[in-house]
Parts: sequence; C-alpha cells; structure tokens
Amino acid sequence: MLLFVLLISLLGSYLLTPMAKRLAFILGAVDKPNKRRVNVKPIPNLGGLAIYAGVILGLLFLEVNSQIKGIMVCSTLIVGLGLIDDLYELSALTKLLGQIIIVLILTLFGIKINFIRGYYIGILSIPVTLIWMLGTINTINLIDGLDGLAGGITVISAVPLAIVAYYQGQMLTVLLTVVLIGATLGFLRYNFNPAQIFMGDTGSMFLGFMLGVIAITGALKSVTVLTFVTSILALGIPIFDTLFAILRRKLSGKSIFKADKNHLHHQLLRMGLNQWQAVVIVYLISVFLGLIAVGLNQANLGEGIFLLVMASSFLLVGARKSGFFNFDSNKYSKY
Repeated sequence: MLLFVLLISLLGSYLLTPMAKRLAFILGAVDKPNKRRVNVKPIPNLGGLAIYAGVILGLLFLEVNSQIKGIMVCSTLIVGLGLIDDLYELSALTKLLGQIIIVLILTLFGIKINFIRGYYIGILSIPVTLIWMLGTINTINLIDGLDGLAGGITVISAVPLAIVAYYQGQMLTVLLTVVLIGATLGFLRYNFNPAQIFMGDTGSMFLGFMLGVIAITGALKSVTVLTFVTSILALGIPIFDTLFAILRRKLSGKSIFKADKNHLHHQLLRMGLNQWQAVVIVYLISVFLGLIAVGLNQANLGEGIFLLVMASSFLLVGARKSGFFNFDSNKYSKY
C-alpha cells in the first residue's frame, strides 16, 4: 500500500506539472526577476497545483475518515488562498487571516493537539493547534527562495516524521507522509536548478500545511517535551531559519513582517556558492537534524541531552560562521 500511494502521488504531480506550467503562463502567474528574487528570467509559479493534485490522488486511495475529509477540505482552501496570492499578491495580514480561518475549520474535523504531557487541554487545544499550524505554513513559505529548496526540505523533513510515526504504530500518518513525499518528488523533477516552474505560495503554504497536519496526527498527537523537540528538529531548517529571521529583524529595528535577503540560503549565496551548492548544503543540514530527531525519539535521557546539545551547538556555530546574524543587509548587493 505504501509503495502504491507513493507511485500514484508521484506520477500524478509529475504528469500534471507541465499542465500547471501552461496554466500559469495563461493566467499571468509568473515570477519576474526583481531585487528580492534570484531568478534571472520569468518563471511560472503555479507548480503547487500539481503537488496538491498529486496528494489528493494519493489520499483517494486511503480509507476516508473524518481526518482525511478535513485534510482534503482544508488543503483545498489553503491552496485556494495561495492561488489568489500568486495571482493578485495579497497583503501579509490578509493571508494570515485566511490561514487562521482555515486552521480553525481544520480543528472542526478533530485534527488538533488535545493533550500536553498526558493532560487533556480542552479549549486550549485550538490556540495551541493554531500556533503550530501557522508556524509550519509560514516557515516553508519563507524558505522557498532557491530552486528545489522548499520541496527538497519538505521531503527530508517528512522522512523522520514518517519513521517516528511508524515506530509508534500510527500508519495513517505514515501513509499521509508517503503521499506528500511522492507528490513533492514528482514536482521536483521540474523544480531543480535551473527550475522550469516554481511552486509559488500555492505550493509552499500547502506543503507547510501538510507537514503541520502530519506532525499533529503523529508525533504531536499527545505533546511531551520529547515529541515536541522531535517535531521541531524534523522541521529544523525552516523553523530555525524563521526564528533567526524574526530575531534578526527585531534586533535591527525592522518589522518582523518585512522581507529581507538574509535567510540561510541568501547567506550561502553570498559566500560564493551557486544555487545548486547552496541547496545541497541546506539539504545536508536538514538530513543531519532529521537523523538527530529520529535518534532522539529512541534515546534515553542522557543520550537525548547529548543529542540536543550537539544539535544546538551545530546550529549556533553554523549560523554565526555564515554571517546569519549580520544585521547590515544593505552592505550586500549581489543577491
């Protein structure tokens, strides 16, 4: 069953991506080069529609319960929101309000964080779920800056979530993860550098949404310190990149909603790497954090502390060496 839904979702997105590319040109959904982008020619940006279609095709072969229905309904809504943004460029506040409404609808289908350390949290499950989902939706959106980056990070992040879910006997979560991996891999064939198509906000918000849902149905079904840290590490690069961005903007006196070009991938480009090299390095960092996440899930207290100290030291030293905390973004002009 795992291999079957993997192939269905992969083939679905692979075959539909060229159609999404043509549709993008027809609708004018094209990313033109500007000071915030790294592409040097116009690139269609509705690839997220193909990823979404691949996931839906895979989900159709699963047993449809209330959770699957909720995922289908709300993923369709998040894709619709992203599509409108790709076509008309919604304001950050409008997108946030749309995301909040969609996540609230998701909770009506029973997809929410109900327990923390074994204690039922009741009505607090809604704000806790809301914070988590808004975080994952927007972290993937923020890291989508280089060819193949967001898609590859999604696949790498999904693997440890699937492994943890498998060890915990949560086969629905495993199936959801496999479907997402398949659909994303099918799209990546066209998105690796030099990209023929971008996923756009349609795709990045959808991928973030799916990763958030997968974590809730799996590792975060009942939150403990261990499961929370495992999920954070599995989604490590986009989460830490976003946290560093918020910290960097606050300390430099800028709005946290004001986009800049100081994300991890921008810093790697400034170090002289090309797009492919920068993406591979980010992939390797994500794999490292994913391995720690899996190891942490099987570790005792002492081993867990050691792994966390190692991961934290690695992230902080790497961020400092790469100039990640450099607040003077105006000194750079190439990217």
